[in-house]
Amino acid sequence: MKKQSRAFARDIRDLVQRALAIVPAPEAIDWNTCRAAVWQADAWRAGFRAHADLDDIAFEDLLWIDDQKAAIDTNTRQFLAGLPANNVLLWGARGTGKSSLVHALLNRYAHAGLRLVEVGKGRLAALPEIARRVRDEPYRYILFCDDLSFESDDASYKELKSALEGSMFKAAPNVLIYATSNRRHLLPEYMSENRQATMVEGELHQSEAVEEKISLSDRFGLWLSFHPFRQQAYLEVVEHWVTRLAARHGCAVPFDEAARAEALRWALARGVRSGRTAQHFARHWVGSQGLDLP
Repeated sequence: MKKQSRAFARDIRDLVQRALAIVPAPEAIDWNTCRAAVWQADAWRAGFRAHADLDDIAFEDLLWIDDQKAAIDTNTRQFLAGLPANNVLLWGARGTGKSSLVHALLNRYAHAGLRLVEVGKGRLAALPEIARRVRDEPYRYILFCDDLSFESDDASYKELKSALEGSMFKAAPNVLIYATSNRRHLLPEYMSENRQATMVEGELHQSEAVEEKISLSDRFGLWLSFHPFRQQAYLEVVEHWVTRLAARHGCAVPFDEAARAEALRWALARGVRSGRTAQHFARHWVGSQGLDLP
């Protein structure tokens, strides 16, 4: 029986090896020319895939988030200088510049050795493996987890929590995690959980469910919050993008009262004033006005 088991295991190994020989391996990444990559994995292979299309967003394009820009810029410069730096959680309203800010950092500091690896929610278990693969590279890596959120019955958040414990960063001091989320604590919060809080000799003790949720976001040393724009801020962002897009396409499109009124109606229809809404409107306005130009 033991001989049959060993023979079966040997046959399985041979079969897997033959299958791997057929499946093409991911192309090797040249980090000297590649600024960003996506971690991809399937049943057979795992590796980096070069990011084909990078956002050309600049720091100067991100308006009305000056405090957030200053904080993450300082943290990133510390990281690039080999000094202590924090993992960062960017949380808040949709479309307010969280992901764009991380892309703008890459554009600003790629020449200084900054690199980015995008890691999807379903690949969080691979964070230690990614850190292991890049630890000997002469670059500094942001492992970017975009638009993270977990449902209450989703245990995958524990993979991120484990990665943030510290052991991964001792093994790879050239790695940080930057994550974005619409939720401050990444997990849904319920009123019933707050009712389970207790008072002991005047001291508030959170329920175990709340403590578990807070413990995940607490492992990010730097929190940056993002909020919907006030009307005037929104209009300034719209004007910036209208001006930039018009110049890029050689159109003389003024940002006049008609454009302002239409921009406000555009935001009202979408229920949010944000940088993303402003950019979408600018594309619409510059494009439609450009069609009418001689």
